[in-house]
Amino acid sequence: MKLFDYEYVTTFWQDFTIAERCGGIPAVRDTYRRAMRDWSGNYVYLTELVMVLNHKIWQWYDGQLTEKGNHTELARAYNDLWQKAAKYAETHLKGDALDYYYKITD
Repeated sequence: MKLFDYEYVTTFWQDFTIAERCGGIPAVRDTYRRAMRDWSGNYVYLTELVMVLNHKIWQWYDGQLTEKGNHTELARAYNDLWQKAAKYAETHLKGDALDYYYKITD
């Protein structure tokens, strides 16, 4: 998948989309927990996770996917997860990894 001239290297977008449709907010939170547990040590994957979470906020905030559940609550859940992931990245990434993070998420 490609978005804004960035080609995804993970399946995070698809993982969260499946979680939304199959289990709603609890499944989205569980997907986040597993992604952070498994991939927070990989700066490229962590950067992409932060970016996907941010894009999911706007996707649901704009109300484009309203067929299941309250899209405002889902946007808020994604916002909470995005803030946590971004803070983690900005606290733990150093040097070239942090430069990469800011370049991609800017």
